Amino acid sequence: MTRGLFLTFEGIEGCGKTTQLNRAAEWLAARGRVVLTTREPGGTALGQRLRHALLHARENVEPGAELLLMVADRRQHVLELIEPALAEGTDVLCDRYIDSSRAYQGAGRGLGEAAVDALHRRWCPRVPDRTYLFDCPVETALARVARRGGAGIDKFEREEIAFHRRVRTAYRRRARSEPHRFRVLDASGTPDAVFARLEKDLEALFIPRRPRATRRR
Repeated sequence: MTRGLFLTFEGIEGCGKTTQLNRAAEWLAARGRVVLTTREPGGTALGQRLRHALLHARENVEPGAELLLMVADRRQHVLELIEPALAEGTDVLCDRYIDSSRAYQGAGRGLGEAAVDALHRRWCPRVPDRTYLFDCPVETALARVARRGGAGIDKFEREEIAFHRRVRTAYRRRARSEPHRFRVLDASGTPDAVFARLEKDLEALFIPRRPRATRRR
C-alpha cells in the first residue's frame, strides 16, 4: 500500500492557514484522495486538554514548560493519529507541527531553535513531505485577528507585536534553509488568490504527469 503524504500548514496568527487547509482537504477529496485533517495542539483527546492548558489557562506557563507540553501533545499525536493514517494511505493535513515550535517557542520565547530540534529528533522525528508557509506582514495578520475578536482570542494572539515579528522571521529563515520542503505563499491577498497559488503546488504533488510521447524515427 502506498503511504499517504504528510502536509503541514504554518504561519503567524491571522495568516489564514486554517482556511487554506480546509480548502486543500476539499480539493483532494474531490479528486478521490482519502484525507485526514488535524491540528496542533489538540489533535487527540489528550491533546485537547493540553490545548486548553496552553492557549486558555489562567496560570502563567513558563516557556520551557510550554515547549515540553507542545512536544508531549505532538508525540501523542504522531503515534496515535498521524503515523497510523499515513501507513493506511491517508493523506494527513496538519494545522501546525514542528515548525510552529521552532518559531513560537524557539524564537518567540527565546528558547533557541536548537533546543527545539533536539527534542524533536528524539520524540517526533517524522518530517512533513511538504510544508506550506502562509506569509504576510504582521500588521496585516493581527488586523485580521482583531476583526475576528471575541472571547476566543488565545494567549498567543494577545502577544506583543515584537513577539509575532520574531515568529515570522524564524519561519522565513527556516523556509530558506529547507527550500525542498517549504513552499512560501503570499497570504496577504484574498482567500481565493491565496488558494490559487496553493492549488498549483497541490497539482504538482498529487496529479501525475503524463510521460512524453516518444517519437519514432
